[in-house]
Amino acid sequence: MTLSLAQKVGVAAVAVAAIGGVSFGATAFAAGGQQDGHRSATSVAAQPAAKSVAKSSAKSSAAAAEDTAPRMVSQKIAEGVVDGLAWSVTLEFYPTLPDGYDPPEFGGKGLPAAAKKELQDKDALLCQRMVIDGVLIDHQGGPWADCQAVDGAHDPMGSGGAGLWGFQDKGTSGSRLFVATPQANVAYGVVRLADGTDLKGTTVAVPHTGYRAWAVAIPDGKTITAVDTYEADGTLVDHDTMWR
Repeated sequence: MTLSLAQKVGVAAVAVAAIGGVSFGATAFAAGGQQDGHRSATSVAAQPAAKSVAKSSAKSSAAAAEDTAPRMVSQKIAEGVVDGLAWSVTLEFYPTLPDGYDPPEFGGKGLPAAAKKELQDKDALLCQRMVIDGVLIDHQGGPWADCQAVDGAHDPMGSGGAGLWGFQDKGTSGSRLFVATPQANVAYGVVRLADGTDLKGTTVAVPHTGYRAWAVAIPDGKTITAVDTYEADGTLVDHDTMWR
């Protein structure tokens, strides 16, 4: 179960992004010249070799196309141990909507027509994979839980949010993960606990995209007093006391 008290409003969706290169179609040709309607002996001899070269060229071109085709990019944001349990947060970016992806209804019937259209126009996907003790948070929601449609690799709607995530009481108790997807100027964040402990998370970016995140784990029974974010030189960006 989750509690995502996002600091941005709206449905974040998905977009087309071609990272990793452009896919080109394979081309090949076979030589076997004719003169005056008659095939020469030299051309007949050359044909098998030409076909072999063409097949090899086609295979090489197909392999090159596969290598440069857009693929999912996965980036580990943070990992560690909390309450004796291993945890991790990873961002996944799909430049095109994966096979089998079914957009969530978001309460469906109450979604404005304009918002529905905006979602339909998105064709990339950004997923936030959060794991505690080997179990994916929100796994009950299916393989695309905690994923949002985005418009390409640099959709501003993919940044600016934060949330507490856990398995019980909607993330307000037990071992929890605090995950933020900050703007580009945020280099790190610090979650300050009531017992005086400071938990620092460093912003990590998904290669070739504008998406990034930082994350820390909150031990069971601990209370958050503030969340502060900073630029690389230590300049305070935001001081938020809404998290508990």
